[in-house]
Parts: sequence; C-alpha cells; structure tokens
Amino acid sequence: MIPDIDAVSRIVREVSDAEIMPRFRNLAEGEIKEKGPGDLVTVADEAAEKALTRRLSDLLPGSLVVGEEAYAGDQGVLDRLSGDQPVWIIDPVDGTHNFAGGKPIFGTLLALAVKGQTVAGWIHDPNSGRMATAVRGEGAWMAGRRLTVLPPAPPSEMTGAMPTKFCDPERRELLESRRPRLGPTYNLFCAAHEYLKLALGEGHFSMYHRTMPWDHAAGVLVHGEAGGYSAKLDGSPYAPTDRGGGILMAPDRASWLALRDVLLAEEGP
Repeated sequence: MIPDIDAVSRIVREVSDAEIMPRFRNLAEGEIKEKGPGDLVTVADEAAEKALTRRLSDLLPGSLVVGEEAYAGDQGVLDRLSGDQPVWIIDPVDGTHNFAGGKPIFGTLLALAVKGQTVAGWIHDPNSGRMATAVRGEGAWMAGRRLTVLPPAPPSEMTGAMPTKFCDPERRELLESRRPRLGPTYNLFCAAHEYLKLALGEGHFSMYHRTMPWDHAAGVLVHGEAGGYSAKLDGSPYAPTDRGGGILMAPDRASWLALRDVLLAEEGP
C-alpha cells in the first residue's frame, strides 16, 4: 500500500525544482491571488499541486488526492479521507505568504492516509534541500539520520511555535497572557518549517488552532515518529479527518500535560 519512500521523495523534489523554485522571487503581476481575505495562492501553488496530483496518482493506482488548492474549489474533496482508498494529502507550498513575499521560509507537506490514518509523511524545504520522511512505526528520517525530538523540559524552559492569528479573541488574550511563562516562542508562518524544527530537535512544542489535514497530517506523523507526543487540545488523538479542536505537540505526554495546563488551565480568583 505504501509506495517506495525514496520514489515519492524524488517526485516532491522534481516538482519543486520545476514548478516552485523557478517562480520564487520571480512572480509576475497577477500571479498572486486571494482565495479569501488574507489567504493567498500563487501560480506556483497551483502548478505544483497539479503536477504532484498527476504523478502521485500514477505512482499509486487507485489512490485519491486531497489538495489545499483543490479544496478551495470544492470543499467536498475532504470526504475522500473517510473512504477506503488511499489518499494523498498535499500542501504544495506551505507558507505561501512567505513565498509570495520573497522570504525563504516555505515548504511542501505531503502525507499518505489510509482509512483516516496517516501512514507516511514527507516534509520538504526546497531552499535547503532538506527532506524529512516518516512511515508509521518505522521512525522519522533525514538523509539517513534518524530524527529525535528534544528531551522533556519544564514549560518555563520550553521553546516553540505559538501562533495566535486564528484564535478567537478570548483565547488569543489568554494565550498572550501566558506567553511569559514559557521559554522563547516564535511564529514562522509556515507549519512545514515549524515541524522540521521539532523533528530536528530545535524546538520543544508547537500549538495550532486550525487542523486542516494538508497543514498537519505529515507533520504530526513525523513528530510522533521522532519520539514526540501530540494530541488535540481536549487530549484526544489527532487524525487527518478532524475538522477542529486544535493540536498541541510536546516532547512527551507529561510535558504535554504540563504545557497545556500552563497555556489553557483556568485560574481561580
């Protein structure tokens, strides 16, 4: 069911080289659009997703595709994740705002799901050439090296990504008030790079409020296979079929619980 990992990696690299990188810092007028308020898409996103859809479908006959750009045209594509056929989940250019602004912090996220469970994932940084891969139960790898998350630490020493853009105002206010209780936090505006930092041992945690599968299916698997612990904010396991509930990543379950308490626990008067 899972095709050759290296064959998929080659496809991701080749599509990046052909459709994404030639357009980086080279977008013409009219090649950046808004799908919605503040939600950008470029010709690179669209061309890369089409190329990946074609090549991955050919590589695994009978498979389906859920792509971020296809979803923009038909939200019903998400229903494919609930069926029996294998499904490729594609974010062709994660960090489109950075890409469109000429900032080299963007990547491609790709996952393969079977019956609602992520079974393989790829995270590619086209600028550095780094590629993290994972197969469920077989670890996370980059260039022949097994990846490992940072060891647990108390929340006051934990560093990580804590974007609050997509929170409701009340939660945003709560999280901002709790930020001083943590170590240094950052927002790269690119989940691909934030997941890479976790898997490479360069950050302890990430917290997200939107759970669209192209943003998180690959990253949650890579993080877990690198030894990390993740769950939705209510403590239930994440699955690519989820439509909400937020996600929190940490080195292990104990540090996850401590971090969630610091960030979200109600305090008495």
